[in-house]
Amino acid sequence: MRELQVLRRLAMGQTNREIAESYHISVKTVDTYRLRLLKKLNLRNNAELSRFAIQNRLVEP
Repeated sequence: MRELQVLRRLAMGQTNREIAESYHISVKTVDTYRLRLLKKLNLRNNAELSRFAIQNRLVEP
């Protein structure tokens, strides 16, 4: 669940720090979620994560 929330916020252009502050978690935790998403989805970077989120209608373009 938290990974999905992080994915949505990354796709909307928020930084790891902004996401961490909004959920009251550490920046390292946000980065861990991001890395897990990249691995699970077989993606390479935040741009690909954003594209995935938009294509799967997790966020509005």
